[in-house]
Amino acid sequence: MRRLPPRTLRGQLTAGLVILLAVACLAVGVTTDLALRGFLMGRLDEQLTASGGRFAASLEHEAEPDADNRPDTRGQAESTFGARLLNGTVTAAGVVDDATDRSLQLNDDDRRVLARIPVDGNGHSIRLSGLGKYRVTAVDGDDQDVLITGLPLHPLEETVHRLEAVETVVFGAALLATAIAGALWVSISLRPLRRVTAHAAEVAALPLASGEVAMPGPLPDTDPRTEVGQVGTALNHMLGHVEDALTRRQASEERLRHFAADASHELRTPVANIRGHAELALRHNGPVPDDVHHALERIDSESQRMTRLVDDLLLLARLDAGRPLDHEPVDLTLLILNATDDARAASPDHHWLLDLPEEPVTITGDSHRLQQAIGNLLANARTHTPPGTDVTIALTTDRSSVRVNVSDNGPGIPEEVKAEVFERFVRADHTRSRSTGSTGLGLAIVHAVITAHGGTATVTSRPGHTIFRLTFPC
Repeated sequence: MRRLPPRTLRGQLTAGLVILLAVACLAVGVTTDLALRGFLMGRLDEQLTASGGRFAASLEHEAEPDADNRPDTRGQAESTFGARLLNGTVTAAGVVDDATDRSLQLNDDDRRVLARIPVDGNGHSIRLSGLGKYRVTAVDGDDQDVLITGLPLHPLEETVHRLEAVETVVFGAALLATAIAGALWVSISLRPLRRVTAHAAEVAALPLASGEVAMPGPLPDTDPRTEVGQVGTALNHMLGHVEDALTRRQASEERLRHFAADASHELRTPVANIRGHAELALRHNGPVPDDVHHALERIDSESQRMTRLVDDLLLLARLDAGRPLDHEPVDLTLLILNATDDARAASPDHHWLLDLPEEPVTITGDSHRLQQAIGNLLANARTHTPPGTDVTIALTTDRSSVRVNVSDNGPGIPEEVKAEVFERFVRADHTRSRSTGSTGLGLAIVHAVITAHGGTATVTSRPGHTIFRLTFPC
């Protein structure tokens, strides 16, 4: 698998430091090798120039029996190569071995290489099959011949390779030490940034969307001379604004809750009086004009709807205020059966299906509020699906939770409403039509009741399949 580059700032800084040092070491190593190679090659060329082709010139006498005419090896370094060419043909070749001469047999490739050497007195590098790499010079002889003298490149190559090995060890150790020391130094330098990150993560973990939140204290790393200090200062200012906004929002929500509770409580009496007078007027035995009778019926109907709205608002206000619920054993199976019977009576055109376990399921909670929550779910399915829709109420359990699922094969919930379906006064019908009798508080009550019981309420929906799921801890 292809390795990815480090993603953390610490890894990137350490890797960047090591890479820069590696590039610098490579540049130093290459420059040093080239300089040393050039220096040694220059010294080698100076030795060849100083030899003046004497050894190559003496090779033409090596076949004579007179000992005084043997090749001149005085002052010649060991492995010195010499060759004599006449009309482009090698007539003699030899190499100094232990301060004596040793004739050398050349193959055709070697002869062609020697014949191509420019006669300019400058150094040239060649490779001979029997000797390896050599540095040679070619000069004109006194007998219309060409004298070639060479020195081996092997000592030069060994010196350069030895330097390369030393550089590899030294630079490798330097890179390793730099990587370790750099990682430690970067880690120490990034401590303030890690504190800023931990502080931001602590704030991000707070439930800022619900209720009053205690914000953590300000960051101590606020030195304006450093980048991390500037970030810390900006974060402290931002958290101060967030805390102020949350405090204002909490105060506004508290005032709204108190208003809703007070208004609901105060409206109960006049609404009850209006409803009572309307019912009393409808019971009048005397003749009542039809339009007056119709008006009284409308007053009674609207007062009943207003009573339900006031009761729902008062219930939500009490739940928001954290009023304790009853904690008693509740037979959830029986509760679902009763709620389904009520829904079937209210809408016989829907197909009400049950999927219940064989044994009764009991949880601890407020029976009345749970009955209201499940009844609201069934009423929601009845209201927002056409006649003939299949509505299934399923009850399942496992070791950790109890789940109530209410599913239907109706048209589904619009995407723009799905995310806020449990909010208050939210309707799928944005025209706010009263034809369905919905107040937009039914699902909000479901969510509030289930949350007060320590559970969760969720919904998934698509055309032809909608499921509301209530989950209670065992």
